[in-house]
Amino acid sequence: MFVAPDPGLLRLRTSLRAVIGIALAVAAAEVAGLSLTASITGGLAALLALFTVTDATVRRQSVTTALLPVAGFPVLALATTLHQLPFARDALCLVVVLCGVYARRWGPRGHALGIFAFMSFFTTQFLHAVPAQLPELYAAVGIALASAALVRFLLWPIERRTPPPAAPAQLPGRGLARATTRQAVQATAASAFALSIGQLLSEDRWYWAVGTVWWIFVNTTSRGETLVRGFRRVLGTVVGIGAGLLIAIPLQGAIAPTAALVAVCVFAIFYTAPVSYSWMVLAVTLMAGLLYGLLGVLDSGLLVLRLEETLVGAVFAAVTVVLILPISTHTTNNIWIERALERVRTCTAESLARLSGVASADPTPHAAELEQLLGRVRMSLAPLVHPLSPYRGRRARARRVLALLDECAEEVRGLVAVAADPAASHDARLAAACWRVEAAVKSLITPGDVQGGDPRHVPVADSLPGTGGTALTHAHGLERLLVELVEPLHTSPHSRLVTS
Repeated sequence: MFVAPDPGLLRLRTSLRAVIGIALAVAAAEVAGLSLTASITGGLAALLALFTVTDATVRRQSVTTALLPVAGFPVLALATTLHQLPFARDALCLVVVLCGVYARRWGPRGHALGIFAFMSFFTTQFLHAVPAQLPELYAAVGIALASAALVRFLLWPIERRTPPPAAPAQLPGRGLARATTRQAVQATAASAFALSIGQLLSEDRWYWAVGTVWWIFVNTTSRGETLVRGFRRVLGTVVGIGAGLLIAIPLQGAIAPTAALVAVCVFAIFYTAPVSYSWMVLAVTLMAGLLYGLLGVLDSGLLVLRLEETLVGAVFAAVTVVLILPISTHTTNNIWIERALERVRTCTAESLARLSGVASADPTPHAAELEQLLGRVRMSLAPLVHPLSPYRGRRARARRVLALLDECAEEVRGLVAVAADPAASHDARLAAACWRVEAAVKSLITPGDVQGGDPRHVPVADSLPGTGGTALTHAHGLERLLVELVEPLHTSPHSRLVTS
C-alpha cells in the first residue's frame, strides 16, 4: 500500500482534501449550534460527497453533488419516521438496497446517488435519529454538502488536472442478463437474510450486517470479486476491532484526541481505498469505534458484536453470489485487461505525438488512468491470484499477466517522462517502434485483425543511446512485454484472456 504508485500524488492530494472538507463541514455544524448527532451526520455526508462522486467532468460532478439531497432527504425522513415500526423499517431498508444497487446501471451518478440514499438510511440507524431531529439533520447535511463542494470545486479542484476514476465494466444483456439487475437482486436477497439473522444477534445494531452486504457489493461485478471482497472486509474488520480495543476504548470519547484520530482515519480511508480494501475497512472500523466513543456507548462487547454482524453479512453475501444469478468473472477480466491495454496504446501514441511537436498531445492523464485501470485489473483477477484459489495453473497465468502489465506501466511512465522533456526529440525509428506497440496491442485484443497477426512475429529492434534512445528503450520494452503477454492471455482454450 505504502509503495503503490501515486501518479501526480493524486491519492495524497485527494486524501488531504477530504480531511479539510470534512473538518470544515463538522466545524460549520458546530458553529451553527447543531447537536453532536447532527455534526456526525454532516461529517458522514461530507465524506460520502467527496468519496462517491466520480463523474468524468467537473460540471457533472457538481450536478451529482447537488442531486445528493434528492436521494438522501426522503430516505432520511422515512427512516427516522419508521424507526419504531420494525416491519415497515425493514421493508424500507430492502427497497433502498434494491433501488440503490439497480441505480448503478446509470453510471457514476446513479452509483453515487444509490450509495448516498443507502447511507442516509444507515446513518439514522447508527445514530438512532428520531423525527424531531430531522430539521437539524437536514441543516447538517446541507452544510456538509456545501462545505464539500467549496473544497472540491473552488479551493482544491483536483479533477481539473486528473482523469476520472475508471468507469465500471459494462456487461452485455438486458433484464436479468444485465449485471446491475442481477446484483440488485443478489444484494437485496443477501440483505434480507443478513437483516433477519442480524436482528437475532441485536435488535439495535443489526444494520451492521446489512451495511456489510451493501459495501461488499460496491465496485464489484463478478462472483469472484465479491467473494474476495467479503474476505477482505472481514479481515479489515478484525484488525480494525483490535485497533479499536487498543485505541478507541481507552480514549472513551475524549474530544481532542478522538477528533485527531478520526481525521487520521479519514485520510487513511481515502488514501488506501484505491489500492487496499482491507486497509480501508480497518480505517472505517476504527473510525466507527471512535464515533461510538463520542456517543458514549463504546465498550468491548459492542466491538465484538460488530464483528459478529460483519461475519453474518459477509456469509450471506457469499452465499447469494454463488447461488442466486451468479455472474462469472471471465467477462469482467477480459473487459478490464482490454481497457488497460488500450490505455497503453493511447499513452504510446500521445507520447509519440508530443515528441513529434504536437503541443496539444498530453500522455500524462492517460498514464494516470492506466494506473487506475490496473487497480481494477487487480481487483478482477484477485479471485485467481488469491492464495486459497484451487486453480494453480490459472493462478500462475493471472500473476504473470499482472506482473507484465505492471512492467508495461513502468515503461509507459518512463516514456511519458521523456515526452515531457522540452529538449526531447524523435526520429523515424521511434515512430516505427510506437506503431509496432499499437499494432501489438490491437493484435492482443483482436487476434487476426492486424497485419502480421501475432505480436510475437513483430521484430523488436535494439534501443539507441541519448534522449531519443531513452524513448526507444521504453518503446522497445513495451514491445517485448506485449510479446510476452501473448502466452498467458491466449493460453486458455475457452477464452482469449485470463478467465475463471
